[in-house]
Amino acid sequence: MMSQPFFRADRRTVMRSAALALGLAALPAVALAQGKTPEALLQAGPLGDKVLGRDDAPVTIIEYASLTCGHCANFHNRTFPALKEKYIDTGKVRLIFREFPLDPLSTAASMMARCSSEQRYFPLVSVLFQQLPNWAGSDKPLDALLAIARQAGFTQESFEACLKNQSVYDGLNAAKKRGAEVHGVNSTPTFFINGQIRRGDMSIEDLDKVLEPLLKP
Repeated sequence: MMSQPFFRADRRTVMRSAALALGLAALPAVALAQGKTPEALLQAGPLGDKVLGRDDAPVTIIEYASLTCGHCANFHNRTFPALKEKYIDTGKVRLIFREFPLDPLSTAASMMARCSSEQRYFPLVSVLFQQLPNWAGSDKPLDALLAIARQAGFTQESFEACLKNQSVYDGLNAAKKRGAEVHGVNSTPTFFINGQIRRGDMSIEDLDKVLEPLLKP
């Protein structure tokens, strides 16, 4: 089942306001293709991948996440710090983070993160997950997003220009479409750990059970 975005405000109101402001339509459902290969999984989308960790790490985790997904926020707020300290910073795991927006508001947030600098991308994603109830549950979610964007160096003009950037919008949609059609992603978060699919939020204990056998000499 598709994870539901984290909205405290009326969902129709939020969707309508975001769609009107951005000119975005709900993304169409896509059929799931059969079969995945490691090479296909590692193929980046048009905007490139956002990566943490060493290229030669023995384990690669590919995460598909939506920035309005409560389960994704729970993973990043509770599990990700331990994952980073224990596995990524020690050179054992490389994390590839791929946006899989579930709605126009998560598309807007992903576009904003993509428009930030390379150094600010992951810190901004972390802030968006940490403050998810505040902006996704706001009566004026785009104003709340702008307030966060200003902390990352955006002006109102650069924020609005980002949300009108067709190449960023198209790139996100293409990556989501490929994730669904080629790799079978139909919910968030979805993880591929050395090609092995895991769906749903994971604790660090859950990850330990998967990662430790892969890291044995």
